Amino acid sequence: MKDIVISFEEVSRAFGKKRVLDHASFEIAGGEIVAILGASGSGKSVTLKTINGLITPDEGKVEVLGHTVTELSEEELSPMRRRVSYLFQGGALFDSMSVFENIAFPLREHLDLSREELREKVEELLAMVDLEGVGPLSPSELSGGMKKRVAVARALALEPEIILYDEPTTGLDPVTGETIAHLILDLDRRLGVTSVVVTHDIPLVLRVADRVLFLEDGRFDFTGSIEEARSSGPETVRNFFKSGVIHA
Repeated sequence: MKDIVISFEEVSRAFGKKRVLDHASFEIAGGEIVAILGASGSGKSVTLKTINGLITPDEGKVEVLGHTVTELSEEELSPMRRRVSYLFQGGALFDSMSVFENIAFPLREHLDLSREELREKVEELLAMVDLEGVGPLSPSELSGGMKKRVAVARALALEPEIILYDEPTTGLDPVTGETIAHLILDLDRRLGVTSVVVTHDIPLVLRVADRVLFLEDGRFDFTGSIEEARSSGPETVRNFFKSGVIHA
């Protein structure tokens, strides 16, 4: 059994009168690819942001890579976040920077590299996502799928142990979505990272996930394999896989 690298214990979070997480609990082991499913607005993205301390829960305990996130100050969270990369839904690239500068940004912020070492590292990261030669381009010159891959390259810059993906295939055509799925699997195989994927994209889930967590009414009432989700999970979970989409 691999070590647990992410743990939620009775975590609650409300925004005004809306209770998004309600004593939610789950565990994720190192090297797993886990898909978080649930209706729009159910709290999936809130869960991701709580993992790396962007959102603080009202109650409960969050542990990541041996650290109790809920007890860390903003300054103490910084080194942990180097080990936990967050891939935002839109990629969050800097439009005013070239692709090269976007990927180089975290390297310059956290590492002391020579100009040549920086160039080599950025080229290595671009090659990892099959985008050799696009460094001089601006994000506006890239397709949606290419932007997502650049964002992945930047997320890998500091060699994280965990990658949090927020709707990585939203807005992409099926072929490009398959490319992103292949990339997630490839990173898992080559680098051994733990991946947490928030998505509505059932083909992506079927392609990459080792396990599914289903969030409903603030709690993860189902956790299990895809086969268990499709055959013996609660009706809401089984219907999700039948329909391929949740309507908010």
